[in-house]
Amino acid sequence: MSDEIRSVRQAAIVLGALALLASAAGSASASRCAFEAQGEGRVAGIIDARSFRLQDGREVRLAGIEPVLREGASSQVLAKILANRDVTLRGEDDTPDRYGRQDAFVFVTSSESSVQEELLDQGEAFVSATVTDKECATALIAAEAAARRAKRGLWADPAVIKNTESPGDILTGIGRFTLVEGKVLSVRQAGTTTYLNFGRNWTRDFAVTISRRASAGFEAAGILPKSFENRRIRVRGFVEAHGGPRIDVLRVGQIELLGGN
Repeated sequence: MSDEIRSVRQAAIVLGALALLASAAGSASASRCAFEAQGEGRVAGIIDARSFRLQDGREVRLAGIEPVLREGASSQVLAKILANRDVTLRGEDDTPDRYGRQDAFVFVTSSESSVQEELLDQGEAFVSATVTDKECATALIAAEAAARRAKRGLWADPAVIKNTESPGDILTGIGRFTLVEGKVLSVRQAGTTTYLNFGRNWTRDFAVTISRRASAGFEAAGILPKSFENRRIRVRGFVEAHGGPRIDVLRVGQIELLGGN
C-alpha cells in the first residue's frame, strides 16, 4: 500500500470519526463537554450572540462555537435560554481572555446539556473547531449535524455552506466564520506554507493555507496534506482575501473529508 493511499485512509478515519460517532453522541443523556466546574452565577444580561454578564459583574463568552451573524436573531435566542437563569460554568481553564471575559461551557441549572449544544441543535451557531477534547468536539459536531439534517435555523438556507466554484460568493464573507466545500485540485508547497488549491488562478480562486506548525498537527494525526488532492473536503474558518479568498487552517478539526471525489 502506498504512503498516499494509506494517508487518505487515515484521513478518512481521523476526520470522519466525529461524523461516525454523531448518533452515539446525540443519544447520550449527559453532555460530553461537562468539564471541571469553574464557577456559578445568575445571568444579569445578554451582551451579544455568544456573551453574557453575571450579576457579580463577570462577563462570560461561550466556548467552542461561532454565532450566526443575523441581525439580533441569535442574541434573542440566547436571551430566551439564559435570561435570569442560574448557570454553572465549566471548562479546562478559567483564565480570562484579553478582554476580561471567561470562556466556558455553560449549563443552566438542572440541565445536562450545555447551552452550546442547545444553540447548535437549533441551528443558531457553528462548531468553531477550537475544542481540543475529542469527546466534547464529537458532541458539538453531532448537534450541528442534527440541525443541518433537519434544516433548522441557519441550515434552512441552502447557501449557508459556500461552494469553492463561486469564489466571489466566498469573498462576501471576509472576516466571517464560514463553511466552504469543494474538490481540492492540487496541493502545493511554497516556503513554509502548504496550499490546498481549488482552482488554477491564485488571484481569484479559493485556497486553504496550512502553516508548517499546523502541518505538524496533521502529521501527528497520520495525515499528509498531499492526501487531500482530488478529494472533496469541507473546511471551516475565517475568510481572508489574498488575491482570492483564503481560509488559514490551524487545527486538524477545521477540515472534514467528504464522501466521493
